[in-house]
Amino acid sequence: MQVLRGSPAALPFDDGTRRTEVLEIAASLIATSGLRTSMHEIAGAAGIQTGSLYHHFESKEALLTELLRRYHTDLDRIAEHALGTLDDPGTRPGFGRIADLGVAIARCAVAHRAAIQISLYEAPSSNAELVEWSQRRPTGILEAMYQTLRAARWSGYIRSDVDLRVLADRICQTMVQVGLDVVRQNASADQLATLLCRIMLEGLSARHPTDSELDGSTAFIAADTAIQTWHHDGETDDRAAHIRAVARAEFGRRGYEGTSVRDIAAAAGLGHGTLFRLIGSKEALLASIMGSFNDKVDEGSRCVIRSKASPIEKLDALSWVDTNALDRFGDEFRIQLAWMRQIPPDTPNPSMQFPKRLRQIKSLLSAGIQSGDIKIDASIEMLARCIIVLKWIPANILQQLGTRAALLHVRDTMLRGVVEPSR
Repeated sequence: MQVLRGSPAALPFDDGTRRTEVLEIAASLIATSGLRTSMHEIAGAAGIQTGSLYHHFESKEALLTELLRRYHTDLDRIAEHALGTLDDPGTRPGFGRIADLGVAIARCAVAHRAAIQISLYEAPSSNAELVEWSQRRPTGILEAMYQTLRAARWSGYIRSDVDLRVLADRICQTMVQVGLDVVRQNASADQLATLLCRIMLEGLSARHPTDSELDGSTAFIAADTAIQTWHHDGETDDRAAHIRAVARAEFGRRGYEGTSVRDIAAAAGLGHGTLFRLIGSKEALLASIMGSFNDKVDEGSRCVIRSKASPIEKLDALSWVDTNALDRFGDEFRIQLAWMRQIPPDTPNPSMQFPKRLRQIKSLLSAGIQSGDIKIDASIEMLARCIIVLKWIPANILQQLGTRAALLHVRDTMLRGVVEPSR
């Protein structure tokens, strides 16, 4: 595959100035140590006094904003190049063109890992410019992917019933995930991006299971039964449950480190001493909230794994568990993101559940390949990390589509593919 010939992805912005040199050092530190990296640490790595660093950037927020600005500038250049080559007669629209653009985005994400950390796990900030840049949608690259998909549809490659705007968003967000070390692990950005595009476009399954077949599988029924038992603690009258519900919302809004016990007590309408007596420490409160959430998701996953169903049906049912978890427990996901932005990006296990989930997926994939249900040929490790990414639907797409339509989209972009069946 040929990656967007002449693409300006990951332009280093090397203008020879000391300010740019310091920015590159900061980006490298944040990419390896996480957003806890301090201005003092950046100054030390750059060989300058901390006070001198503030001559280049008036605050850490200003430095982070500049990293985001340069990331979006690179994405815009990739988009401009992709749009400019759509009419190139030397390339045929289809998988190659889409994957070329996907690889360029993935390479950009790897080159700008610090910016990915900021934009995916943005911390609450009073700096309006940082907030705006961290939440900015990459409209240029989304349009470039959409137009690339349109060209593929015109050539007969993509089905006519596929929502290309949603698919473009899904592909672009997935390519950005390649910038996270835990997803890429030891694979190259090109390898992983190409494999992810292959799965999303052509599907993991050797056949095309219908919605009625998947809905009627024992795995899906087991998942749906488990989901029906879920409820928030806030749905009870218990005072401790009420505190957990309030704390969940405060942690999700402020971040764990930015929330004090006094903040939670005030939001719950209780005295600090009363709250401490009922719940204990902030650490115990967080453990209670996340423990309850993880128990629900784990039980749903166990019910799916124990069912007498095919590997493809189990992967589908696991994605239904994940979709409903994201829909019902948005605060818990925001708490997880707040925690993930504090850990080094190269941490092999971003959560306590990750190794277990990875083993589950690898086992299902191995069984599916052995039975002939799965057609994609790749290393089990790399394939499993791809599926962990793809069985989650981006939150904005879930909000736009709703749970049922989101599930059908995951089925198309993970199991069945979106290409015309004759392809």
